[in-house]
Amino acid sequence: MTNGRTVTVSVGGKEIPAGVGERLGALLSESGLLAGDSFAMPCGGHGRCGKCRVKVTGEVSPLTGRERAVLSEAEIAEGVRLACLTSVTGDCAVTPCEAGGQSQIRADGSLPPFTLHPTFSRVGAALDIGTTTLAARLYDPAGRLLAEVTELNPESAWGADVISRMEACLAGHAEQIAHTIRSAADEMLSRMAAEAGIGTREIDAMVITGNTVMLHLLSGDDVEPMTHAPFHANRLYGEFVKAGEIGLDALAPETPVYLPPCAAAFVGADISTALLASGICRSEKTAVLVDIGTNGEMMLWHRGTLHATSTAAGPAFEGAGISMGMGGRAGAVDRVKVREGELSAHVIGDAAPVGICGSGLVDAVACLLETEALDETGYLEDDPAMIADPVCLTQDDIRQVQLAKSAIHAGMRTLLSAAGVDCAEVEELYVAGGFGSYLDILNAVAIGLLPEELGDRVRILGNAALAGASMLLLAGDLRGECERRAREVEMVALASNPVFASEYMERMMF
Repeated sequence: MTNGRTVTVSVGGKEIPAGVGERLGALLSESGLLAGDSFAMPCGGHGRCGKCRVKVTGEVSPLTGRERAVLSEAEIAEGVRLACLTSVTGDCAVTPCEAGGQSQIRADGSLPPFTLHPTFSRVGAALDIGTTTLAARLYDPAGRLLAEVTELNPESAWGADVISRMEACLAGHAEQIAHTIRSAADEMLSRMAAEAGIGTREIDAMVITGNTVMLHLLSGDDVEPMTHAPFHANRLYGEFVKAGEIGLDALAPETPVYLPPCAAAFVGADISTALLASGICRSEKTAVLVDIGTNGEMMLWHRGTLHATSTAAGPAFEGAGISMGMGGRAGAVDRVKVREGELSAHVIGDAAPVGICGSGLVDAVACLLETEALDETGYLEDDPAMIADPVCLTQDDIRQVQLAKSAIHAGMRTLLSAAGVDCAEVEELYVAGGFGSYLDILNAVAIGLLPEELGDRVRILGNAALAGASMLLLAGDLRGECERRAREVEMVALASNPVFASEYMERMMF
């Protein structure tokens, strides 16, 4: 609540008005001025994750007990605060604590053979709106890749997962979130056009994929029905819109933008386009496709029938919800091995370690199991366990990993059970998504993220969602297949499924 008096907050050198009593976290999220820096609120601004650190000078509320518990004495001395717990009391200035660094975001994904039939005449664009990252490509009518760009999803300022962002929408921030993602898309289109030496208005068609919530946030559709049982989505897309209708100012207003079909509220267009890129429905093999992220979407192709489900894994493998978790950028531990009984870590950018990303997290847990510093129940002998000074994992971090890996593993086994398929019958397991691209499969099996029986059948697809979106851009006749698969898929509900409940508890063990 504010008292009506307006003060000035300087954010990265730009001044914006604020009401006395306004939380810095909400102010920074709505302004979007630090969206390209290290600022984010993975927990949705509830004061749990401690990652929305900013340096503050001027008049703000006193330190809270939570901040004193999270921040070091050195940070407190430097004026570091948690934005979500700090209120404005007068004029103040805010700067990011550190440069975010260039993130390692996977944009590549192989395209299977298909007949070129472009939906555009000059230049076409494809965009994948991931919960954590954004990736885009620019093509000419001959199918040549003209440019490719990636960046972090600025919606992370409202939380690392879709639930937090939907809560933010219901709290009145839907318009700001839509503006943020549209601005990011415009900026990416401008960067690609500049690289290709063209104007953005020469882009005459676009395909945008993403999970159901991401497409709702982009288009401004109401997310409220997806926040509670029976988790219904008012719109499942598989349709064209005009660029002007969804606020993409970089394109001409009449430019056609195709939004691929979603199968359900939590089985989105991203898995639909990944399915297209995987090509599993064009084979007689029994195969599973899984995108491991905050929302683990998975599909099974068996004897001509497609089955699908999704499970809320949480953001642990995206670097959120972990005490020293971060995205895959400079300073992140991304690989861990055991050498002569000791943990040996690799750090992105050959920099000093400052945190750990998803692939490093899986490796670290596997190594702790190997050295018996961690037992099969998840008990950590020494809490915290040092991975690469000062980066460590706490007992709570281990529990977050257990919850996430159990959800993914149990979801896969429940999907198979519902279709009457034994794990041994699965001939191929396709892993899509950025996190999966950097995953050490042996370690993923060792911690129980993936079924042991499938460890030697894994195929890494990279960003299959973007690859499939590119296919829809370059071959318009594939839209019918994509839409048909989304309509005909047999959904497997997990919420009240006794098999999932049993598997979830069993897979909690390492």
